[in-house]
Amino acid sequence: MKKRLLNRNILFIIIASLLLIGCGQTSIPASTTSLPVVSEASPPTVADVSGNETTNTNLSITEATDATAKTPVIEEEAFEEYDINLLAVGDNLMHMGVVRSGEQKDGSLDYSFLYKGISNYLNRADIKIINQETILAGNERGFSGYPYFNSPTQVGDAIADAGFNVVLHASNHAADQGTDGLISCANYWSEKHPEMLVTGIHANTENLRDIPILTIHDIKFAILNYTYSPNMEVLPESLEGHLNLLCGYNEKTNQLDFTTLNKNVLNDIAHATILADVVIVCPHWGTEYVTTPSSYQREFARQMAEAGADVIIGAHPHVPQPVEWVTANNGKRSLCYYSLGNFVSTQKDGISMLEGMAWVTFHVTKDGVKLSEEKTGILPMVCQYKSGPVRASGVYMLENYSDELAENHGIRSYGGVNLKLDDLNTWSEEIFGSWVLKWDDIHSPQAYIP
Repeated sequence: MKKRLLNRNILFIIIASLLLIGCGQTSIPASTTSLPVVSEASPPTVADVSGNETTNTNLSITEATDATAKTPVIEEEAFEEYDINLLAVGDNLMHMGVVRSGEQKDGSLDYSFLYKGISNYLNRADIKIINQETILAGNERGFSGYPYFNSPTQVGDAIADAGFNVVLHASNHAADQGTDGLISCANYWSEKHPEMLVTGIHANTENLRDIPILTIHDIKFAILNYTYSPNMEVLPESLEGHLNLLCGYNEKTNQLDFTTLNKNVLNDIAHATILADVVIVCPHWGTEYVTTPSSYQREFARQMAEAGADVIIGAHPHVPQPVEWVTANNGKRSLCYYSLGNFVSTQKDGISMLEGMAWVTFHVTKDGVKLSEEKTGILPMVCQYKSGPVRASGVYMLENYSDELAENHGIRSYGGVNLKLDDLNTWSEEIFGSWVLKWDDIHSPQAYIP
């Protein structure tokens, strides 16, 4: 994370100082006019040392105590420090039970209920990331679930309305509806929600290597997103340039190599360190339904850290995985969330109902921005659905979950799992350990709210 310098009105101060000192004079003649305006909008005026009005800057000029010396003393304005909070949730996995949950009596679709359980956290955060696992290829194609998903565009509308401002789309299901479906999804976002930063897919390939950046106050965050594969071992030529790939591939045969990190990932990270203050990398990786990171996840994370990644937030396994610091050979450290698990789904494994919300606090001072470890960690959550028929109910924070909710979870009849609150707490402790946060840990006054 790079340092920022405060260079406010330097040119103006030099001009003001010259006018105050004059050509060997010890005071400013009474006929001296106001100092010249150096910006289009004139700031408020204050009296200068001779009693005339002069333009007020962010720096104050005080008269020296020595009666014979009128040299001004320049005092720098104190920098008001503040926090920037990042929130990220896992896979928005739109099984058909979830899709049908949004059906309204008038025939419309509404998925706002999926995000109400975390509304307080969304309101608290500045950067709000969701992994949109399934493609929104256009409602005219009809809706479908596993294995070739197509989800309603109303899901995207609800994501935007909930307050998210970053959508990750590089997943193994990004090409479920072909290249045309992927392009249609990218166009949907740019046309309907241009305010959203959508990463991982591209409607065209003209600016493929452009770095997606979100600016909060005056801090720039680069947010990069890649998937190991579009559920294929050979990349179709039509997809080249439209989907960000995590793994390398043979440029002659397009055969994917799942053991090698794509060189473009490292190049993008290196480029991002020049353009942004903070670099966040979001890989779609890992082994499904395994709660420990694979050797390839660990090696890719190390390489990303060495290239300059500050935070790594993973998706894909459909279960949560640990959080840890990754230290590269060059000494660079990155905070890695290997997997947040699902955000919403109707899967049948009990461990898939446990998930995490990444929470990262960045503290900004006059010297730059750094990660605040005491306010950084993971907030455990539970995905809730009912059965008969299977319908999504929403998401609960684990600290607010109850035995009664567990007893009424649809996974009991649909998946044959006797889900218990004690099991969820045990899994959370085993996987997240000391990184677990609660609402009170992050609910403190902020110096800056955008």
